Amino acid sequence: MRTHKCGELNTKQLGTTVTINGWVHRRRDHGGVIFIDLRDRAGLVQVVVDPDVADAFATAEHVRSEYVLEIEGLVRDRPAGTVNPNMVSGEIEILAKRIEVLNESETPPFPVESEIEVNEELRLKYRYIDLRRVVMQEKMKVRRDVTRVLRNFLDDNEFFEIETPYLTKATPEGARDYIVPSRTHENSFFALPQSPQLYKQILMVAGMDRYYQVVRCFRDEDLRADRQPEFTQLDIETSFMNEDEIMTIMEEMIRQLFAKVINVELDAKFPRMSYQEAVSKYGIDRPDLRIPLELVDIADDMKAVDFKVFSAPANDPKGRVVALRVPNGGEKLSRKDIDDLTKYVSIYGAKGLAYIKVNDLSAGIDGLQSPIVKFAPAEVWASVLAKTGAQNGDLIFFGADKATIVNEAMGALRVKLGHDLNLLEGEWKPVWVIDFPMFDWDEKSGRYNAIHHPFTAPSCSVDDLVANPGTALSRAYDLVLNGTEVGGGSIRINRPAMQSTVFEILGIGEEEAREKFGFLLDALKYGAPPHGGLAFGLDRLVMLMTGSTSIRDVIAFPKTQSAACPLVSAPAVVTDEQLKELGIRLIKPAGKEKS
Repeated sequence: MRTHKCGELNTKQLGTTVTINGWVHRRRDHGGVIFIDLRDRAGLVQVVVDPDVADAFATAEHVRSEYVLEIEGLVRDRPAGTVNPNMVSGEIEILAKRIEVLNESETPPFPVESEIEVNEELRLKYRYIDLRRVVMQEKMKVRRDVTRVLRNFLDDNEFFEIETPYLTKATPEGARDYIVPSRTHENSFFALPQSPQLYKQILMVAGMDRYYQVVRCFRDEDLRADRQPEFTQLDIETSFMNEDEIMTIMEEMIRQLFAKVINVELDAKFPRMSYQEAVSKYGIDRPDLRIPLELVDIADDMKAVDFKVFSAPANDPKGRVVALRVPNGGEKLSRKDIDDLTKYVSIYGAKGLAYIKVNDLSAGIDGLQSPIVKFAPAEVWASVLAKTGAQNGDLIFFGADKATIVNEAMGALRVKLGHDLNLLEGEWKPVWVIDFPMFDWDEKSGRYNAIHHPFTAPSCSVDDLVANPGTALSRAYDLVLNGTEVGGGSIRINRPAMQSTVFEILGIGEEEAREKFGFLLDALKYGAPPHGGLAFGLDRLVMLMTGSTSIRDVIAFPKTQSAACPLVSAPAVVTDEQLKELGIRLIKPAGKEKS
């Protein structure tokens, strides 16, 4: 039907007759001459319809936005002064000879050519309209390019692309499984995979050496802007490589990805930071290193003060007291701003937000402005000012509570201040976070939980792990980019004795382990090689690379925050006949019975 795509036409086709297909992006009637901007996936081109071509002009008079057209015409230069440098086809236009309406369109529920904000529920209900917008087409193009570059890199480095099953067995990985009933196996169920973790480890036992897969994963969990119930990850596993070698080759892959897709040169070597350092300095294990603010521990200074708000957590082994210096914050932030920030940190459990304005360092304690200055002697504040590197005009915020609350609240405050005050240094700051704890103690259940997953190898022996599970470190590594975790992985356990020990520490008994992971335990007995890998969140990577604020904007057909699909009205009820065939009877979930 067509000889060229709209967005590919340029001066190379001058003087030739072309046939193009696409949607009417915009129609303008300039008193006897009609202009049509025709759009396809490749971009836009301007078509001029002259009344001298009667049939074409008559058709153009009746077309409307989003009509699908076929246009035959002559490529010519645009008149002087009308060139559009922002378009590939901006130097030329097409003088229409023939216009055929391939299909009409009703008025869209929202304008495709406009950049006005549209309700997301409406966008998702009419996703086929939303995806026609140029901005969405560009994001889908970046997604295609990202996937292609990643695949090419891994292919060039001798990785095999291997598919793993979607219908599998439920395994505990920190979120609920989506359950699929089996018709042929009465009263039994499949689960959709949260990740291909166990399959890719078994592929290493099978001698595949290097594996990857662009794979859909499913997690029935609470949603946020960067979460979806079904998402795509680049899953990777290798044999006979240690963590340093894995991180090195993955760095090269990410550098090539950014250079080839968005023309960004990342650092030649990504920095590495321990989990402990990340939490200590930034309150979080995924720090945004573009923000130059750091948390400073001042518990030692506050242990003997009379101010219980500070001294109590300072003397509590599970407490933390920190200071956060904001350069020139005393000049940039008003009292109303501070009140708003106090409300903000309360979201994270903070009971308040103490602060000091540094007006004049040379005046000692008299140069400090704050209701809390009177609660500690001058030498305490002098030590705090020295530790934070405070200067005249600075504002210092304080966090004092349980360490978990302080880390979360002050870490979030640091990020908010960095963005609100435009403190970001540099555009892209990747960092590997390493040396994670193996386990986290859950006070409520009185047991350990795996920080990553129960197949992560510790950096110590079996005996040391049993003796000190609370202080054991894992051989895990996360790649963090601008405060977002884009990938994470670890060296895996490849010896049955270590795997059984980890299960025991996690409270997974031998019978339960055999029932849930017997196939993996059996595989480890047959010469499982040292192996490790990681998975990158493809949706998150594309989100960052396109400057989007939600992964829903880079997924063709995403779910809403309530895990629903407005386009096809899913999830939906099924017929009684279907339920009967599966042997399922519907009942109200516990706690949802009618009162």
